[in-house]
Amino acid sequence: MITLIKGGTVVSSTGRTTADVLVDGEKIVALISPGASPFGSIDADVTIDATGKYVIPGGVDAHTHMQLPFGGTNASDTFETGTRAAAWGGTTTIIDFAVQRYGERVQDGLAHWHELAAGNCAIDYAFHQIIGGVDDDALKAMDTLVDEGITSYKLFMAYPGVFYSDDAQVLRAMQKATDHGLLTMMHAENGPAIDVLAAQLAESGKTSPYYHGIARAWQMEEEATHRAIMLADVTGAPLYVVHVSAKQAVEQLAAARDRGKNVYGETCPQYLYLSLEDQLGARSEEWGDFEGAKWVCSTPLRSREEGHQDAMWQALRTNDLQMVSTDHCPFCMKEQKELGKDDFRAIPNGIGSIEHRVDLLYQGVVTGQITLERWVELIATTPARMFGLYGRKGVIAPGADADIVVYDPNGHTSIGVGKTHHMNMDHSAWEGYEIDGHVDVVLSRGSVVVAEGEFKGTTGHGSYLKRDLSQYLV
Repeated sequence: MITLIKGGTVVSSTGRTTADVLVDGEKIVALISPGASPFGSIDADVTIDATGKYVIPGGVDAHTHMQLPFGGTNASDTFETGTRAAAWGGTTTIIDFAVQRYGERVQDGLAHWHELAAGNCAIDYAFHQIIGGVDDDALKAMDTLVDEGITSYKLFMAYPGVFYSDDAQVLRAMQKATDHGLLTMMHAENGPAIDVLAAQLAESGKTSPYYHGIARAWQMEEEATHRAIMLADVTGAPLYVVHVSAKQAVEQLAAARDRGKNVYGETCPQYLYLSLEDQLGARSEEWGDFEGAKWVCSTPLRSREEGHQDAMWQALRTNDLQMVSTDHCPFCMKEQKELGKDDFRAIPNGIGSIEHRVDLLYQGVVTGQITLERWVELIATTPARMFGLYGRKGVIAPGADADIVVYDPNGHTSIGVGKTHHMNMDHSAWEGYEIDGHVDVVLSRGSVVVAEGEFKGTTGHGSYLKRDLSQYLV
């Protein structure tokens, strides 16, 4: 199958150029200046007109949680529904988290995640490994992760009794990671202290969703971020801090990077756009002030008055934060979020955004927060480089997988249930958001999966990706 994408502006992390993109089967084989084909007349099986539109590499969402068990329930998107929604939004690769919790074996958790994903994904997928019980057996299992194509793992400084690792456990895991070149991903919040604050709030009758964010104060994130940086410094382990939401945590990362430390961080769309004030003011006839549960996530939303959202955008411009993932962990309001209707501590933590990341970040281009090239870098190129996929993913170049998005800057996208919402959720955290752009065509390894306002992909098209070591290791 020969596919030719004609007349578009190819955008990379380093610039833009008018070029046709030639695809043979699953691979990109050439970028051709218009009218200058070395192949003569190209008899393509499929021709896509991209005139007036951007041609960009398919998005790489490096932080998703399909079917994650949490809070007595499971994330509502399966690998089938979640990857289909991702494709609708211009994301062609996800990296999900295989789960090991206290009392479980790493190998069993990884095998289970392969069972959940295999044959069910509409786009390509890879795994990180959650190490939720750092003991001798788990440390030994880390020796084999690279052979499985898993070159990053995640620890939690939060959620005692479920995923939490104390400082000694973090230190031992980082030492093991240094031996193998694994990238340590860290959920940086002081979980034991948060649990005390949350219990005190609940005991005083403050149980609405708003108090989730009050209990998880920014000091809890800054402190844990600093502690993770210091432990990484002692062990020599490269560190990647996930879902950064507090400007003070960014300051810790920036200071470490200024000292030459191998430290990185991501933020998420919710921390760029949503706020604690939005959550406090949320009301509906059906849910009352429990409406705010739609935006319960961890790390939590932060105060707009304190400037956290502006700080996240600035950090993306200055590269103090390197990328934007979704932390896609969706739960429905009915029968899931409502488990915490009488106590915010029982609300499953998570927001669904996998379908909207590319659009929401593009709106940052429209408003002047980031450049067009930085948009591509954040959504595709850097995650591919950070997590050992670059060359196959994250770039439009000969030899790369033909994961390609044709994006119309003159189009428009209205986000919300019944509009552009294909996630398995009964609500949208982004209801009412308007985007000055539109995902027109999406190719995954040369196959058109979205076009003409229709999903044209197939369940099972996605392949498991064994990842190389991070290109950011030093």
